[in-house]
Amino acid sequence: MPVLRFASAVEAISLVVLLVNLVTLHARPVSAVVGPLHGAAYLVVIMITLLARAPIVPGVRLRALIPGIGGLLAVRRLKRGETPGQ
Repeated sequence: MPVLRFASAVEAISLVVLLVNLVTLHARPVSAVVGPLHGAAYLVVIMITLLARAPIVPGVRLRALIPGIGGLLAVRRLKRGETPGQ
C-alpha cells in the first residue's frame, strides 16, 4: 500500500502541475517532463490495484481507473473499507 500511496500522490500532484502550467505559462519543457510522469504514475496506480494478490476492498479497482484522482480515491477506500469476508 505505500507504493500505491506514493504513486497516487505523484499522479495527483503532476496533474495539478500540468493544469497550472496550461493556465499560466504553457511551457513546453514542463509539459514534456511532467506529462509522461503523470501517465506513468496513472498506469502504476492501475497496475497495482489490478494485480493485487491480497483480497481487495470492493470498488477499489474501479476507483483506480478514474484519471487524476482515482489513486487517491482508491487509497481512501482501502483505509476505510473492510476486506471481503470480515
